[in-house]
Amino acid sequence: MGTSFIHMAYSFTDMAWLGRLSSKSVAAVGTISVFMWIAHSIAALTKTGAEVTISQSIGAGKSDEARHFASHCSTISILLGFVVALFFGLFANDLIDLYRVEADVHAEALVYMYITLLGYPIMFLSSMLFGLYNAVGHSSVPFRTLGLGLLLNMILDPLLIHVAGWGVAGAAWATVISEVVVSLIFLYQLRYRDRLFDDFPWLVRLRWQWVWRILKIGTPVAALNVLFAALAIYMGRMASSVGGHIGVATLTTGGQLEALTWNTSQGITTALCTIVGQNWAAGRLERVWQAYRRALGFTLTLGLLGGLFFIFWGEAFFSLIVPEPEAYYSGGIYLRISGYSQIFMMAEITTQGLFYGMGRSSLPAVISIAGNYLRIPLVLLFLSWGWGLEGVWWAISLSSMLKGLAALLSLLWLRKRMPRPEGL
Repeated sequence: MGTSFIHMAYSFTDMAWLGRLSSKSVAAVGTISVFMWIAHSIAALTKTGAEVTISQSIGAGKSDEARHFASHCSTISILLGFVVALFFGLFANDLIDLYRVEADVHAEALVYMYITLLGYPIMFLSSMLFGLYNAVGHSSVPFRTLGLGLLLNMILDPLLIHVAGWGVAGAAWATVISEVVVSLIFLYQLRYRDRLFDDFPWLVRLRWQWVWRILKIGTPVAALNVLFAALAIYMGRMASSVGGHIGVATLTTGGQLEALTWNTSQGITTALCTIVGQNWAAGRLERVWQAYRRALGFTLTLGLLGGLFFIFWGEAFFSLIVPEPEAYYSGGIYLRISGYSQIFMMAEITTQGLFYGMGRSSLPAVISIAGNYLRIPLVLLFLSWGWGLEGVWWAISLSSMLKGLAALLSLLWLRKRMPRPEGL
């Protein structure tokens, strides 16, 4: 959970300082944040692959197997990082054009993208290493390391954005420098202090038997998140067509603020995935279901409190990041509408963690992809009714409600077909 909060704080820091420049700067960085989201989604392939394969290997008492998975995940992550950075660099202009933003917003977004691409390969490796530490149950290491990176980013942002006068470019350099420092600390910790799996090699010749297992586990998760991010581009384009840069700033910044709940839930889900993976492989089904019930109880409470906060205090919360009245008024409406779906979102995310730990990542991916893409006909319908930007926000909120219900129903269906441990 702490690590998830730190990831969220990175975005908060950038948005808060850029919000003091203009809503157009926020929109520029928000535009690129979706493509960074796609990159992180692709990185989730090896992160989730490491979490599940390594935790299950540990649970089954197969340390050599865990070592092979660690080496293969690190090799794949580095290769993916270079490929994604090259692709985004070659097609940067075309990708930003998907939003149809104003020319000055486009120019700032292009600068931000080119600079942040420099950190992609090491970001991909770091993401995989986070998954490795989560798999062995040492989640405090990523927390401490990211905490140092956050502190550095909080110092660099105002210095580079405002004092040096670099604006959006300053925010990008602050992010890249922080990522590099975090990765160097992380690699030192792994190599010289923890020495996990007897100093496993970070680059190896790939063997299909290990690659296939990693791809089988990680690809549905990565595909789910990439398709979700691609949908976010479409929704951002619709928001831009209705509300200009204010619509884009509201959607991207509102999504970052909404991370207060779903990012916290992702932290719980990561822990749940590890606990379920180890106990599932060990045949301890009673502990699997106990862990899920406790995690679900926590996240539903979080969703209820977060939803109430967004509904009643969303506008004031948004104004802390972007103080322009037009922007935070629109942001308050976004958070109010999204507040109604928070409980359902928590149910979906937590149930995903249970399925991932079991090694069954396909079913929750199908539910999430289908529910997310339901937003397209919904937003077109609501816009045809003349709802404007609120129609975009309602399409997002209603689809989240349906996904949460579908995730719980799929779990009930699966539970009836599994052995029921005594006492549960």
